[in-house]
Amino acid sequence: MPIHEKSLIRPENITTHDDLVIEGVDVSGHWSTFIETRVIADYNEAMEEEIAALPGGENIHRCWQCGSCTNSCTVHAIEPRFNPRYWIYLIRTGMESELLRDKDLIWQCVSCNKCTYACPRDVVPEGVMKATAHWLEMKGHVPESPSMIFDKIFTEQIVEHGRIEDTKVLMQFLKRTNQPLMQDWLKQIVMNIAARLPVKWGLKSAWSFVFHPRTRGWKKAGAALQDYIIEVEQHHKAALGAGTSNAASNDNPPQRKLHAAE
Repeated sequence: MPIHEKSLIRPENITTHDDLVIEGVDVSGHWSTFIETRVIADYNEAMEEEIAALPGGENIHRCWQCGSCTNSCTVHAIEPRFNPRYWIYLIRTGMESELLRDKDLIWQCVSCNKCTYACPRDVVPEGVMKATAHWLEMKGHVPESPSMIFDKIFTEQIVEHGRIEDTKVLMQFLKRTNQPLMQDWLKQIVMNIAARLPVKWGLKSAWSFVFHPRTRGWKKAGAALQDYIIEVEQHHKAALGAGTSNAASNDNPPQRKLHAAE
C-alpha cells in the first residue's frame, strides 16, 4: 500500500530545477519539483517475522494501515516524523534500510497506549514499537539504552537473590552507564535519608549491601527463572538469526523501485 503523507517525502529525494524550460514553457522552481525514484536492494523478507517473535510484536500481521495509531499518537502530535503506521508498513514490506533511517525516532514512544485503544484490529502498536526498539538493539543498529541496562541489572539481582538491594542497583547502573558514583543529587538523597530514617534501617541496608542475602528457598526458583530467561533469549536470537541467514543465502535479493513518497 503506498504511503501518501507529504512529511514522508525525504528532502534528499526531492529535486527542483531553478532554470528549466520545456517546449517553450518556463517551469522553473516549484513547477519543476520531482520526487526521485530509488532502488531498494537490501529487502529483508524476514523482518516482519523477526519483530513478531519479540514481545509486543505478535499481532503486527493484523495491521491494515488505517492510520488510527498515528492519528492518536501523543508523540506524533509534536513530532510528525514519529509515524507508527509508516514503520509497520516498512516492517511488513521488509524495507529494513528505510526503517533504519528513523532508528533514533522509534525510541521516543512514551507508552501512552492511545494507539492501542484506537486500533480497530488489536495490533497493539505500542507493543510493536517496543518490539521494534528491542529488534534494533539486538541487531546492533543502536547502542544499548539506559532503560535496558537498568532492566538487566534489576533482573540479575532478582534471579540471583530473589530480591533487590536498592543501593547495589543504583551503583551498578551508574557504573554500567559510565556515570560517576558520587553525584550532587545522590549525595543530597543520602543525606536526607540518613537524617530521617532510623539507625536500625541504615544498618540493615548496609548489611544487605555487603553480604547480599538471598530469599529463603530461592535457589531452585532462581535456577528455573534463569533457564526460562535463557530459553526466551535463544528463541529471540533464533528468529533474528533465521532472518539473517535467509538474507545472506540470497545471491539476488529482490529489488523494488519506489517513489520517495511510498
